[in-house]
Amino acid sequence: MLLCLYNPASGDGTAKKLLDEHVLPLLQSNGKSVDKVISTEHAGHAGEILVDFVNQHEAEIVVILASGDGTLNECITGLSSAESTGRSRPPKVSFVLVPSGTANALYSTLFPPPPEGPADTAYRLLSIQSFLANGKTIPLTLAITTLSSPPSARKRPQAKISSVVVSTSLHASILKDSETLRKEMPGLERFKVAAQQNSTKWYKSWVKLIPAPGAEVVQIYDPSSKSFIDHPDSHSNDPIVDLDGPFAYFLSTVNVDRLEPAFMISPLASRIPATEATCDLVIVRPFCSPTVSDDTLETREAFVPVLWKVLGDAYHQGAHVDLRYNENGEATTEGDGPLVVEYIRCGGWEWIPVSH
Repeated sequence: MLLCLYNPASGDGTAKKLLDEHVLPLLQSNGKSVDKVISTEHAGHAGEILVDFVNQHEAEIVVILASGDGTLNECITGLSSAESTGRSRPPKVSFVLVPSGTANALYSTLFPPPPEGPADTAYRLLSIQSFLANGKTIPLTLAITTLSSPPSARKRPQAKISSVVVSTSLHASILKDSETLRKEMPGLERFKVAAQQNSTKWYKSWVKLIPAPGAEVVQIYDPSSKSFIDHPDSHSNDPIVDLDGPFAYFLSTVNVDRLEPAFMISPLASRIPATEATCDLVIVRPFCSPTVSDDTLETREAFVPVLWKVLGDAYHQGAHVDLRYNENGEATTEGDGPLVVEYIRCGGWEWIPVSH
């Protein structure tokens, strides 16, 4: 069964045009009959559409999905939370991505864009071409996040599923504030504007890092050896690592090495692939700097150049993972000073906010 699903609100709003002018004719010319073409109409609709379609069919389902990462996440969330229909085994569902969102993190990870940029139509049809050539499918690792309120709130925990990113700190603030800029800035520029608006914020919390099920310890990237090593605070008899804040940046990814075509924030996901289901964490803690010892507005403002260096180097093939502090607190690739970016590979983490 072949379902074509598109989100007309994704990215610059060209999903339907791309389908009508290129995707559907290409499928037809290769003998692929589309059983249904349908548009999303509201938040969460993609998951509802897909669950309804799955419940109506027994055969394997292929979803041609013209959207961004958010709509894919809606589909996965819908499938994961759908009530059982009594069937012993639901049909297999595969996705063929047609990148139509703003960032298209998963697509640009699976199909790294050419140096001149990802705007070319031929590039946006690579997943379709792979499907027509019977290319192999890749299983997705899903991150399950449990959101727990304080005991005094008397609320049940909520579970959320992600196939790309889970974040707190600056990145979460960027996503939140960039939504208010979507209409006037439909492209990637709005993320940079939102970053500037939140650049002096630090986030007070402490974090527990938990090893992957098949690993004895948490791992951390070592720029000197260009490899992952055992975290110095993680041992086989006591593997959980505790990190104190404040945090300027805290981001966790699965399946992707980038969040935009050129923004390779977790490059080791593809450079040093994991052998099991893990998440890659990118962490910046200001107190790791030899020149930061207190949390004041002046200190936060002085730290902004370090943060921009990290984010800027992510646009240069993920060079930020090799940054170290020099004695002046500047981020550099020379010397053997403290790590600017703590790049962690683990099985999970807990974020416990600290009251102000």
